[in-house]
Amino acid sequence: MNGVNDPSPARPNCPTTSEIAACGLIAILRAPTAEHFPAITETLLDAGIRAIEITLTTRGALECLRELAAAHGPEAVIGAGTVLTDSQAEACADAGARFVVSPVAAPGVVRAARSAGMAAYPGALTPTEIHTAAGSGAPAVKLFPASAVSPRYVSDLRGPLPGVPLIPTGGISLDDIPAWTAAGVAAVGLGTPLIGQAATEGADDRLADRARRAVTAVSEARAAR
Repeated sequence: MNGVNDPSPARPNCPTTSEIAACGLIAILRAPTAEHFPAITETLLDAGIRAIEITLTTRGALECLRELAAAHGPEAVIGAGTVLTDSQAEACADAGARFVVSPVAAPGVVRAARSAGMAAYPGALTPTEIHTAAGSGAPAVKLFPASAVSPRYVSDLRGPLPGVPLIPTGGISLDDIPAWTAAGVAAVGLGTPLIGQAATEGADDRLADRARRAVTAVSEARAAR
């Protein structure tokens, strides 16, 4: 039970969130189709990025999610993004997702995810939104859009909301990773700055290089804390 001096909601024990936090990165895959996602996932895993988010706005997302979850099993943490309804969350669970991410605080998604044994990361920005999202039972909250604030914002939030793990996402470049990591976030969500043209043109050496840079950035920033 929380003490009277702890204003943050109790966090549920969540092995999936612990695995994501151990890497410190979520790679967000979004494109018109999921054609290149399997090869991209292989490249990211080889570089050390284990958490992969397939956005539902991508045509063929659920089929790809099912394929990746079956192919990579325990070596990867495969989840879904832009999940807005409980029925979408249930479909993602059926496809083998281990987590779902929403751009907004969607209590129904959190409830459906918890019922299915998945982690859910609702989106929030203000302190009130973050507290509400955490209070719904989410093991971490997606700070979105992160480009609207700064790593200092995370440091400011840790005073009144010390027990809420945050995953900043949206507008974060590879060069921004050290500052966000140093601020104490659970992980950083990276889309286009990491994936680049690979989402539509296919995985290549440039993707592998960016992925390795991202992993190194997290490791060095954590070591320096």
